[in-house]
Amino acid sequence: MTRTAHTPAPAPDEITTLFDEVRTQTEQLAAPLTPEDAMLQSMEEASPPKWHLAHTTWFFEEFILKPHSPGYRSPDERFAFLFNSYYVQAGPRHARDKRGLISRPALREVMAYRDHVTEAVSDLLGANRSDRDDLAALVDLGCHHEMQHQELLLTDLLHGLSHNPLLVAYRAPEPVPTVADEPATFLPHEGGLVEIGRDGAGFAYDCEGPRHQSYLAPYALADRPVTNRDWIAFIEDGGYRAQPLWLNDGWATCRAQGWDAPLYWWQQDGEWWSYGLRGAQPVNLDAPICHVSYYEADAYARWAGARLPTEAEWEAAARLPIEGNFLETGALRPLPGGGMWGNVWEWTQSPFTPYPGFRAPEGALGEYNGKFMVNQMVLRGGSCVTPMRQMRRSYRNFFYPHHRWQMMGLRLAKDV
Repeated sequence: MTRTAHTPAPAPDEITTLFDEVRTQTEQLAAPLTPEDAMLQSMEEASPPKWHLAHTTWFFEEFILKPHSPGYRSPDERFAFLFNSYYVQAGPRHARDKRGLISRPALREVMAYRDHVTEAVSDLLGANRSDRDDLAALVDLGCHHEMQHQELLLTDLLHGLSHNPLLVAYRAPEPVPTVADEPATFLPHEGGLVEIGRDGAGFAYDCEGPRHQSYLAPYALADRPVTNRDWIAFIEDGGYRAQPLWLNDGWATCRAQGWDAPLYWWQQDGEWWSYGLRGAQPVNLDAPICHVSYYEADAYARWAGARLPTEAEWEAAARLPIEGNFLETGALRPLPGGGMWGNVWEWTQSPFTPYPGFRAPEGALGEYNGKFMVNQMVLRGGSCVTPMRQMRRSYRNFFYPHHRWQMMGLRLAKDV
């Protein structure tokens, strides 16, 4: 889920503040966890919280401290093997599906490793060096990388905790807010020749560019995401049993996995319930649907007489300020309300492929995106566990079409 960037760095004092805030935020997210929680790995795609804490630290060590701080020494050179993810050019790696078996180093040793690297990076940023701008750009990238892992830490933890029959809560439950039921309104967009992709202002990952033109036919986009109430109507109408609604691969996956509702849903005493970071609660009917795959989203759109938007349509329509239910809100779950930002990542019908003229950077950091640009679908807008400072109109998230454990939902589009 990581990317790389080719953008001007912020001022060194700004990047020092960002670095301190991001490192602190990660540790605050991990603070409620027991050492046992920190070891959970419930599937290959999900990593233990302890691994996230260590990997984000290794990233700063590997790409900033080792090449730019000649006197730096790692607390343990073996950490490079344990906590590298998929950077082939950075050296050999521990098997991804075995990360939950790394009982040593202990959590306290990982936190000491974090402190060691944080102090070294802070010292490096505070030094009067001729390459301070280059260092600031790398630290900026490392901070955005760590913010992505803050989101992954929470969603991976949720998947792990969901296997506990006690249905434990990461954070205490709160009353479920409700709003009046409002049908979705489709807002027209005239289309035409539009420009999408990073505009050169601020941080962006390499896959967000180059900025380029795209022609859009006139279309309409719903003013809110699909809600849980909407989804229950799909379930009750036999949506999970109606093969004609589904893509062939989607139907095969649905049957093989036994899907009959979104991930973490079940029925209890005639009412739908769901499990989340705040424990088990009745489904909030007017909150956006969450934890559905691309295959489910596509089938729902067909059932609703609509379709999923393209990522160009989504980006062209996303003109409003970036405000919404993000990690900083503290809700840790989708909340009722419209808008295009926060709550849930929204599936688009666009495959994650390179934009015209894209070239992956040289070196290990160039492994971020290019080798992943196949068989995955783009999502837009951020979620309730995405740091808001990460978001921009050009941000492209991507996952495989069968994935459900991320905060994934959808917004409908129609041709005009």
